[in-house]
Amino acid sequence: MSALPRFVVFGEALTDFIRQDDERWLAQPGGACWNVARVASRLGIATGYGGALSTDVFGDELARLSAEAGLDARFIQRTDAAPLLAMVPSTRPPQYFFVGESDLAFDPAQLPEGWLAAAEIVQFGCISLARQPLAGRLVETAKAAAAAGKRIAFDPNWREPMNAPHYADTFRTVAALANYIKVSDEDLGQLFAGQTPEQGLASLRALAPQADILLTRGSEGMRWLHGDAVIDQPVFKVDVVDTVGCGDASMGGWMASVLHAPAAPVATHLRHAAAAAALAASHAGAYAASWEEVDAMAGRP
Repeated sequence: MSALPRFVVFGEALTDFIRQDDERWLAQPGGACWNVARVASRLGIATGYGGALSTDVFGDELARLSAEAGLDARFIQRTDAAPLLAMVPSTRPPQYFFVGESDLAFDPAQLPEGWLAAAEIVQFGCISLARQPLAGRLVETAKAAAAAGKRIAFDPNWREPMNAPHYADTFRTVAALANYIKVSDEDLGQLFAGQTPEQGLASLRALAPQADILLTRGSEGMRWLHGDAVIDQPVFKVDVVDTVGCGDASMGGWMASVLHAPAAPVATHLRHAAAAAALAASHAGAYAASWEEVDAMAGRP
């Protein structure tokens, strides 16, 4: 049996139903946490995606694509519960709501023996931390991982379910545990309502002074912050086809680079994160590039 993975991502996998301009609906496998795991695995990092998938056609497709990406199947659980679907009636402006409950069946007690000892970075985020009882289970898993000396990655990836009353406490708890936090300028506006993006970033840094923070700003590039240190990384110029999954690709690229070359300078990891995002933008759907593709782009002048 293969070794247990170095990187484990917990959270939701789902199917996006996107209303097209011709009023038909397009179904696409996705979910922020699943996307990050798939990206990291494609980038050559042994990765486990910890989540529950339905036993119907939607779950079967997610399981098939998980296997294609090389995700460790021992971390995926199957359930007869209704599939988790993200209904997107509009992309301009973005509108969405979620139906189904397959994700809520995930049970950390069923994870493979020894997984925590093997893991180096454990990631949490998105709507999985806003949906009970899953959120409570994942917070306890994050606390256990941190107590075991594992590095915690956190990608809030704000969505409407995070308006739930309990989410603010969950956000503060996980942020205080995190070694790595990725956040977009749009996330800051929602997570710290009433504050400017600059004020929201300052509030986040106060909550998580120990964390490396990667701020993504779309076409304006990325900014890494830790203590008094700040490094800016511009975007790589590509012909943009689709921005779906770019944030997830940047997170997966960042963590994959950290694990591939832990002694490399921060600037190297930022270039890999930006390259993974650019390659995702140059393809339709949530594209997961290979390490060779990402490393080649990161090496461009």
